[in-house]
Amino acid sequence: MPSEHHTNLPQGKIPQMRVVAMPSDANMHGDVFGGWIMSQVDLAGAVCATRRANGRVVTVAVNSFLFKQPVFVGDLLSIYADIVKAGRTSITVNVECYAERSQLETDIVKVTEATLTYVATDDQRRPRLLPHIDSVTN
Repeated sequence: MPSEHHTNLPQGKIPQMRVVAMPSDANMHGDVFGGWIMSQVDLAGAVCATRRANGRVVTVAVNSFLFKQPVFVGDLLSIYADIVKAGRTSITVNVECYAERSQLETDIVKVTEATLTYVATDDQRRPRLLPHIDSVTN
């Protein structure tokens, strides 16, 4: 795996979520389970999509998911999400996850990138149209 070490988190962006990987999220060797990382990425993407949909969304596709580096117990994950496309009912979100590894100095590593698609749903969980927002560019 190519190393992607950074000195800072993405400039000018606010994470959708920040979470610390705990021992219960890892195997006996201290490597965090991929499924746990996937769930955190999905949650962060859903926060972004929920805001755009102004309500309930469901995950309908994981278009791509790449584990670039392992995540370890104690890593602080900063998860960023950006809408890349909005259709009539669907929202496609790019998600990037960075791990801050503190030893004597903080090492920041991009660990995951993914693209997910969500669909806005009504109270009966049927697809609904996204609200029209003039000021949002997608």
